[in-house]
Amino acid sequence: MLALFREQPRAFRMIFMLEIWERFGFYTVQGILTLYFIRFLGFNETQAYYTFGAYSALVYGLIVVGGYLGDKILGTRRTIVIGLITLAAGYLALALANKNQVFWALGLICTGNGLFKANPSSLLAKCYNDNDPRLHGGFTLYYMAINMGSTVALLVGPAISSHFGYFYAYFLAFIGILLAITNYWFQRKHVLSIKTPCDVKKISMGLWSLTLILITSITTLSAFLLQHVVIAKSLLLAITTCVIGLYIYYMRKETKPVILRMIVAFILMLEAVVFFTLYQQMPTSLTLFAVNNVHPYLLGIAIDPQSMQALNPIWIITMSPVLAWFYKKANQRDINFSIPYKFTAGMFSCALSFSLLYFSRFFHDDMGMVSSGWLVASYFFQSTGELLVSALGVAMVAELVPKHIAGFVMGMWFLTTAVAGFTGAWVGSLTALPTNIQGGMESLMVYTKVFAIIGLITLSIAILMLLLVQPLNRFSSAENQV
Repeated sequence: MLALFREQPRAFRMIFMLEIWERFGFYTVQGILTLYFIRFLGFNETQAYYTFGAYSALVYGLIVVGGYLGDKILGTRRTIVIGLITLAAGYLALALANKNQVFWALGLICTGNGLFKANPSSLLAKCYNDNDPRLHGGFTLYYMAINMGSTVALLVGPAISSHFGYFYAYFLAFIGILLAITNYWFQRKHVLSIKTPCDVKKISMGLWSLTLILITSITTLSAFLLQHVVIAKSLLLAITTCVIGLYIYYMRKETKPVILRMIVAFILMLEAVVFFTLYQQMPTSLTLFAVNNVHPYLLGIAIDPQSMQALNPIWIITMSPVLAWFYKKANQRDINFSIPYKFTAGMFSCALSFSLLYFSRFFHDDMGMVSSGWLVASYFFQSTGELLVSALGVAMVAELVPKHIAGFVMGMWFLTTAVAGFTGAWVGSLTALPTNIQGGMESLMVYTKVFAIIGLITLSIAILMLLLVQPLNRFSSAENQV
């Protein structure tokens, strides 16, 4: 694995550490947010799912704004720094917030993540030449960095919030962002050679003032939308429509081979919405399943049930170098395991992940509790699917779309997660327990029935994706046909 690291561009290591610390802060908050809504704000499960869905939609939907600012106005490096500062302010505000201030703090976090998220991956993509064989392995290892930060966060965050209170967990997230800023400051020299026209131009005081007004306005709007979920859904639909329209506008200005590759990218983004709908179940329905029906032990060690989410990044870290090694060997042997094939394999893996959980209903104890081994196995398949879909999404953008709109399309890629915020909330709400049902046999039957339905529907989608692989491969290599 160390050899794979050494092969990457020098800037890769700086961006790798940047993502570790930023994701540590992000997942410290996300890992405890659903139960925070229930226990601190007094929401029922359905309200908690949809509020979390609105939060996810804003967190990822606003990435389009950050990608555009990085590409066209402020430059990638400046937008990264502004995003980190905004995130730090949001986490500190959340730590200090009372019940009336929570949504303002969350709005600030949504804005900061929107500014930040697209730009490190866009910056990393610029480190590689066209058709660079290191690209897939590099982005897989980069994805491992995200999960190194989230593993620690998902183990530590729930434990701290349960034993000491939410203030300490959220303040820890604030510290994580400070470390990310420190990492960038001391290693920024490694990315100074990666320049775009926006990175080298001087920013006027007027433009800085407009940027501050924009951050304030988006934060205020986000706080409002988090408290009015129906309006948030309508706005997301409008934004998604506009973004797709802009994508089509950009696409029509390109040559035929580029247009065909952009069509492939768009279809794969539609497929990604399905994946992220399933991914959304980890901090919502799967977490509540763990709380109500899973023995909270891993390797004989008692943990907070919310920390079962850490199984996801643990498997990601385990499997990332395996897949990176596999891609390298396949490339050496001229085996083309294309992105459409990887997306399809990922969807089959996700189908197996949820289908497997259905059978846990036959292996419960007298209290309706099941072994954590079911979640260990389920998260293995879900995480493998994630590496094949989400981890390679940014690589797909780097390969299939023109570099001059890479930041915008990177934001569009993350918009798929925003859309899945609400589709995932709807799916999760199917597991919401009626008020007369507590944890036990009845809740086990509710959860496993829904998980079985999710598995069967996902399997059907995976089969359809398999049928589309060959046409998508032809479109991806359209330049060879012109």
